[in-house]
Amino acid sequence: MSGTAPRPVPPAGVTVRRLRPGTAATVLRDGLHLRGRRGSVTLEGSAALPALWRALEPRLRAGEAVETLLAGLAAGSAVRAAVETLTGQLEAHDLLVTGPAGAQSGPAGCWLAAGAADPDGAARALAAARAEVLAQDLDGPLARAAGRALERGGLAVSFAAGPALPEGRIHLHAHGTGPVLAVAAGWCGNTGYVTRVAAPDRVRADAAALESRLALAPGADGADGRDAAVPGRGGRLLLVGAAAQRLLCAVAGLPDPAREGDDDRLVPGLPAVLLAQGGPARAEYRTWLGPGHDGAAPAPAGTLREALRRVAALGDERCGPLSDPGPGDLAQLPVPLAACAVPGGTALAGGAPRLDLARLEVFCRAAERGLAGPGGERFTVGANPGHARGRALRAAAARRATAGAGWAPVPRARWAGHPQARHWWTTLTVRLAVPARLYVSRAASGAQAYRAVVREADRVLGEAVEATPGDAAAYAGLAAVAAVAAAGAGGDAVAAPPSGGAGAALAVAGARTAAWEDGGWTGHWLAAAAAREEAFQDALGPLAGPARPAPAEPGQAGEPGRLLRAFGFTVLHTREAAP
Repeated sequence: MSGTAPRPVPPAGVTVRRLRPGTAATVLRDGLHLRGRRGSVTLEGSAALPALWRALEPRLRAGEAVETLLAGLAAGSAVRAAVETLTGQLEAHDLLVTGPAGAQSGPAGCWLAAGAADPDGAARALAAARAEVLAQDLDGPLARAAGRALERGGLAVSFAAGPALPEGRIHLHAHGTGPVLAVAAGWCGNTGYVTRVAAPDRVRADAAALESRLALAPGADGADGRDAAVPGRGGRLLLVGAAAQRLLCAVAGLPDPAREGDDDRLVPGLPAVLLAQGGPARAEYRTWLGPGHDGAAPAPAGTLREALRRVAALGDERCGPLSDPGPGDLAQLPVPLAACAVPGGTALAGGAPRLDLARLEVFCRAAERGLAGPGGERFTVGANPGHARGRALRAAAARRATAGAGWAPVPRARWAGHPQARHWWTTLTVRLAVPARLYVSRAASGAQAYRAVVREADRVLGEAVEATPGDAAAYAGLAAVAAVAAAGAGGDAVAAPPSGGAGAALAVAGARTAAWEDGGWTGHWLAAAAAREEAFQDALGPLAGPARPAPAEPGQAGEPGRLLRAFGFTVLHTREAAP
């Protein structure tokens, strides 16, 4: 691979492969790890790999085509075979960029070659568009910085006064062969933002709504003792640069920067805004729908982790429309507890076998409090249709049972040996010393459905409707312990509507239980309940009465219902007046 012989150069226009700019390499003892913006690969198994890479790297980084490298090697030689194998792996993991020999990608060539699937096509899209910078002060540092960033990205730039824009706000538009694209950036108190890229009207509405929400965020004005320092010029210029990058990516057909980095806090398929703060400086993307969002909702959550990701997005303290449930100052023994603020009321607390399940449960209950319906109509919220239906059917069956529907007592021997029932009953009556009684009954119709109620005198502390008498006793005991524990933290010892094992399928999705686990382990208990859930819901249908839960119509449940559905939650409507 050395010598002074001229290297053959592919003629202009011939398609060649080159190393993507920005590809990083780490030499291992017997291999290599290579990574770029679009992929990565680890190659191991030969001490010759580091030496081969050191020989190829200078030429590849200088922009030499892979075809030129191969042309200088003898056909059938071991070296050529090794180079072909290495470059084949680079290509398979998107670390090579393909394009015509001699092509120029314009002023943003390296950036496009590093991240675009088709750098030359992206360069043509940028060349066909022009950018417009709108700001109150067109000679100010923000407008000029935005113009420079857009020009370096390959767009022609013009400036236009935006007298309606407050100081420190800037809007960027891109005009091309398609609809006009826009993005906005600005500072509200000590928080800066960059909106998603959308039509100009939508961006203006997003910016106005986002500023209104940010003004309500904790610490927005420093009144709560938090540092409300506004970043200096450098921070503002970086924010403008982020806005220019989002617009350039949209015009060039590159992925939105919000989708890079595998941030699992973002909800896939929903738009995101960049939020930045000073003191200490940080910037991160957050899911944000904005007013009048009409995009497709993501698929319903299939796991508890995915459901809680959406809960966290809806409850983000800076831009979320709802409250985020959490343990706060609540004690986590003897039962995991979570609390969630309710609009116009105090925090709503609840418990579950695990804290993650408790967070989801109190979020759903708090969201239901905020849903509006004429005549006191009932709404049930769930992470997916199965979860919502399980919660709705259990609550409906319990209401009808309370009203006098037929249920027959079940002997104590049928449920007393259940390990979870024994644990929660002992916790309630021995550890917490509550003089309670537990009643378990079965549907008189013969359906495989059991109801358990925990009472202290004439007060109901816990209630459950489940597929087995042991599960019903366990969930009712757990609910009673949660009610008593929440009362000890300043809440009311009032039984919550029974939801029991409705969330079990979410909790065990993708999880494995050990072979030695039995019903005394929470994971095994939840897995067994999840396996029965579908058949149990079918059995519960007739017990819930004629008013079966059905998906709420788009106009029902008001703005909170629209937001929940937009995040993939299920909102069910029961045509039954609340008492």
